Parts: sequence; structure tokens; C-alpha cells
Amino acid sequence: MTHRNIYRFLLPTKKNFVASVRLFSVSLKRLTEPKVKTFSIYRWNPDVPEEKPYMQNYHVNLNKCGPMVLDALIKIKNEIDPTLTFRRSCREGICGSCAMNIDGTNTLACISSIDTSSNKTSKIYPLPHMYIIKDLVPDMNNFYSQYSSIKPWLQRKKGNDSGPKQYLQSIEDRQKLDGLYECILCACCSTSCPSYWWNGDKYLGPAVLMQVENYVYKTGLLTILENWN
Repeated sequence: MTHRNIYRFLLPTKKNFVASVRLFSVSLKRLTEPKVKTFSIYRWNPDVPEEKPYMQNYHVNLNKCGPMVLDALIKIKNEIDPTLTFRRSCREGICGSCAMNIDGTNTLACISSIDTSSNKTSKIYPLPHMYIIKDLVPDMNNFYSQYSSIKPWLQRKKGNDSGPKQYLQSIEDRQKLDGLYECILCACCSTSCPSYWWNGDKYLGPAVLMQVENYVYKTGLLTILENWN
């Protein structure tokens, strides 16, 4: 290939240049035009007990909002309605604080992508079948009390002397914990369970029972199962 041909190859043609400009213009127009999404959010204020729970609509421009539902909630609280109440912390799916029901599914708002269809309203409720403190904030006291009841901490099998011996865990026993130790106790699974809805005062629920299995596999230590016996 001659230098002249290389030069021609590198230079964009007039046709390609015009097409690129048009594509850029369309993309810029999409970004500048508001893309409004409606969020219908559960509201209840304990300071106004005579007022029943209701759904309130908020309109958010998705072009000026992050991609996750939690981004939209934060934008609503910061720019539209500071009275909207919800929990949040890590924004990375680690702490479990922002657990709620989004479009019929219990999930974490920080890792739940916004449905970008502007024709569809996204409905957001607190976790189902739990007492509500305010708006999207459920009362987690019963859930944490159930977790505490299984004594979820490491205990020695014999004696109370600290530090005389290491309790090593084999690779095989460690692998048994895969799928168990990742639980962040967000309560999404427990509050999705009908048995937990109707018998929450007696049934510990899947989240807590999984923690039981988790500690049963702690090698060389008194297991929760032995505690129960």
C-alpha cells in the first residue's frame, strides 16, 4: 500500500463524517430531552395516625439520575420531597439496608436497575408483612431477635480458656460454607415466605435457618445444633 493510499484510508469520507455528525446530534438530543419516569411509592407517617397509607407518585428525569432505584429514591428525597423516608448505607449490595419490594419483588434498591420504560410506573413498597416504622422503613426488631435466639457466634466445645489451641478448618469444610456466608441478613427471603408471614412469631424463616446451617459447619466449635439439643 502506497503512502497516498494510507493517507486516503485514514481520512474519513464526507459521507461517513456526515453520518457521524447526525449520530452525535441524535445522541445529544436524547440526553438533553427529559426522559421522565414515574415512581409510585408507599407512604405512611406515624405522626399522622388518622391518615391511612397511600401511594404517592414522583416524576424523575432519568437523564439526570443514576441507573439504580436507590439513585432515584435519593434524587427524590434530595430534590423533590425531603419527607420521604427509607434506609440506605453502602450502595453496593453489602449491608442490606435498602431492602424493599420493587415492582413485586423483594430486592435491594442499590442493585436493582431502573426499568427505563417511561410508559410503565415503578411501584415501590416496604418489605411485606412487617410492621412499618415510616414509609419504606420496616421494623426489623423481630427479625434480629430471631437471629439472636440461635446464638450465632463461635463457641468452644470444651472449656473456657482462651487461646490455648487453634481450631483449624479444612478446605473441604470451608467449601461447605459457600452459598451460606454471603447472606447479608437483608430479610428479602424471609419476607417473601408465606409461612413466615403467617407464623413469624414461631417460624424463624429461611434467613435465620440458613445461619443455623452456616454455624453447624464451623469446624471444632460447639454448633448451634448442639445448643438447641
